[in-house]
Amino acid sequence: MPLLLLSAGIFVAVTSEFLPVGLLPQLRDELGVSEAQVGLLVTVFAASVVVATAPLTHVTRRVPRKRLLIVLLAVFAVANLVVALAPGYAVLVVARVVGGAAHGVFWAVVTPYAARLVPPERLSRAVAVVAAGATVATVAGVPLGTLLGAAVGWRASFAVIAGLVVVIALAIVAVLPPVAHGATDPARDAAAGGRARRDPTLAPVLLLCATVVLVTLGHAAFYTYIAAWVIDVAGFAAAAVAPVLLAFGAAGAVGVALAGVLGDRYPRALLPIMLAGVIAAVAGLGVVSAAPTASAEPVVVVVLIVAWSAFLGGVPVIFQARLLQLASPALRDIGAAWITVAFNVGIGGGALLGGVVLEVWSLAALPVVAGALLGAGLVLVVIALGPHPVSTVEPATGR
Repeated sequence: MPLLLLSAGIFVAVTSEFLPVGLLPQLRDELGVSEAQVGLLVTVFAASVVVATAPLTHVTRRVPRKRLLIVLLAVFAVANLVVALAPGYAVLVVARVVGGAAHGVFWAVVTPYAARLVPPERLSRAVAVVAAGATVATVAGVPLGTLLGAAVGWRASFAVIAGLVVVIALAIVAVLPPVAHGATDPARDAAAGGRARRDPTLAPVLLLCATVVLVTLGHAAFYTYIAAWVIDVAGFAAAAVAPVLLAFGAAGAVGVALAGVLGDRYPRALLPIMLAGVIAAVAGLGVVSAAPTASAEPVVVVVLIVAWSAFLGGVPVIFQARLLQLASPALRDIGAAWITVAFNVGIGGGALLGGVVLEVWSLAALPVVAGALLGAGLVLVVIALGPHPVSTVEPATGR
């Protein structure tokens, strides 16, 4: 039960992070803003995670972990309620910034918390249960939030998120056992930082993080505006957005499962293959973009979107596994933090880049730009998967 509560917290956090993707048409129309400005709501959330996570985690290092989780959830609930009641776009942006900061620290705390709830031999299973909340958010949370927003308005979706966060926080108060944690030792941290700079695995780890940024950038540049693209370019009805996102999320879950089954068997070959599949699917959607709207075949579009997600779903899992293989024991925890930042830089930067593409060109150009970035990412993946030293030490946990 405690692990499921932590997983539920991840579920609502990730659902809230990406909910503007599914609600883009409603937000755009009610607030009177552009698609790019709606995409900026994803950018500022991710940017807040990147900027605030490390300093806030340091500042709160002495706060008891259970108390900190409750405070973070309370802040997150208020932020989502403010979004639901926001009188205008500016207030909504501020609320997203606050929510992103709470989200980032929550991620930094929740996995170590889970690790302290179980014996060492069950660590991987515990982390998998908690991380499953993010997958469920993609498969069900965002599509269901989109359906609710289409039925009764986007504000109701964020209000429901706020309510769910309150329920989870109350359950944590009642059920989650407190855990012991050690405060940071500044002298020890400084020594560790010096060793990290001299670590021979530093270069491949940084290269991998750069690859994560590039691949995530290409994906997010297109995915952030997928609702508008499906309606305005592919010619779907607005009511079809939620089912399309549901299919996208379900296909991503299949990709995660495939990565789990095949990742250990084909540790080097699987990532380039999956990324090549993403590029092929996005290229197909680029062909749809180049054709007249009337010629877009709905079945073909859905198949390509499903293929995109199925191939992409396992990519973050493999990136994380490769990091743990590349990094030395001394660099593993730091590398886990860097790759978390890399993912959020890609998410926020991709949403921002996609908005620029909309302003300069059009929605139809998004798959072209995304495909180019993903292609460059594939080149870096091949380089990053070169013959670097592989660690055999038990992996550390992280987002």
